[in-house]
Amino acid sequence: MPSRRRRKPHEDEEGPQRSRRHSGRGSARRTGKPRREGIPATSIEPEHLDKDAKRVVRRLQQAGFEAYFVGGCVRDLLIGRRPKDFDVATDARPAEVRRLFRNCRIIGRRFKLAHIFYGDNIIETATFRARPREQPGDDEELLIVDDNEYGSAESDAERRDFTVNALFLDPTTHEIHDFVKGMADLEDRVLRTIGDPEVRLAEDPVRILRAIKFSARLDLEIDDETWDAMCELAPDLEKAAPPRVLEEILRLCRSGASVAAFQMMRDVGALAVLVPQLEDHLGPEDDIPERAEPFWDLLAALDARVRANPRNQPSAGLLISLLFAHPFALALEDETNGDQLLDARSRASVAWEVLQPLSEATRLSRKDFARARRVLVAQQNFTKPPERFSEILFARSEEFEEAFELFSLQSQARGAGSDIVEAWVERRRRAVAADLDELETERRRTRKRKRRRRRRRPGKG
Repeated sequence: MPSRRRRKPHEDEEGPQRSRRHSGRGSARRTGKPRREGIPATSIEPEHLDKDAKRVVRRLQQAGFEAYFVGGCVRDLLIGRRPKDFDVATDARPAEVRRLFRNCRIIGRRFKLAHIFYGDNIIETATFRARPREQPGDDEELLIVDDNEYGSAESDAERRDFTVNALFLDPTTHEIHDFVKGMADLEDRVLRTIGDPEVRLAEDPVRILRAIKFSARLDLEIDDETWDAMCELAPDLEKAAPPRVLEEILRLCRSGASVAAFQMMRDVGALAVLVPQLEDHLGPEDDIPERAEPFWDLLAALDARVRANPRNQPSAGLLISLLFAHPFALALEDETNGDQLLDARSRASVAWEVLQPLSEATRLSRKDFARARRVLVAQQNFTKPPERFSEILFARSEEFEEAFELFSLQSQARGAGSDIVEAWVERRRRAVAADLDELETERRRTRKRKRRRRRRRPGKG
């Protein structure tokens, strides 16, 4: 006998019905908006489009809203790269998006975004924004402090940073919408700001770092006006929010093109503003080759590692320790005059002094600071371990994996020490296989003996 229980509608079916029931805006938009003509996206293979993102766009369009893929995913598809994620832009407000999707969560305070969940796949959906209004106060102060106004597809494209990042793709019609001549720049492999570069970079100085990232990672040439503005406005990076700056620096490290990126940071003057310790360490124009060459070789090893395994991104703690590995080694030499080895507590103190200026300037989290510090302190264990040292316990410790990765990258950069790396791979294998009795034996062997206090004899003062 068939069940009389009503079938629960699928998410794709329920959303538009609920939207029409709760809001009359959908039908009005559906009948009032002419179809926007675009450029056929003949170079993009339809099978390369994310199916979940297409579902989001389709449902929004069926409800009468404009909706497109936007930003980096469109750029990457046009140059033959597979996007890491797909973002959607629409004229639907966040509350309207949430009514259409039960699997939606609204995030953000200043400007709300919709995250639509399909398992582990998150489709970020943003409402079109308008160009920021003029800020009150000094006319020469262009830094954006309020960017909250909703707008149209055209205004949303015009408020973005670079022309190649402002392209829209309609996956339903398979057409590109280009409001800022981004297609021509992409074909010419040129990176330029939308509008006056001095104005756009002054509005948000972090765009200087984003320009470096796109140029290095995508092999785009920065046009002359944009480059000149980057050099002139690099000091304004001090005005940017430290967490944003740190995140962009870490993205440069994870780009697979960190050598080119950090060299451009030096050329425009950004490294001296953001990480003056590294600028001083390298010397002007790499005039201290015994310092500069190992640093660039280590970044090259990192780039090779990222390109070989792009899905396994290095942690912030590992990247911070890598950037300061050579300054830390020099600080250790200065502390001991190269004559002796410091114990773990003394090495930790040196690591704290090396990392603390960056930590304060970028508001590095305590967790990442502690991880970077432990990774640096552990480097000596691979070649010159202290007394009462257990290879098994070290290989099973929390910091071993990242410490070993830094040691491996430094060995690769030097072109020496591969035999030590292989030996530690075997030690790690044995440590993982060790049983509880063996681990307890190692703990007892390495435990510091407590000094027994001498008893006073009776009558002794």
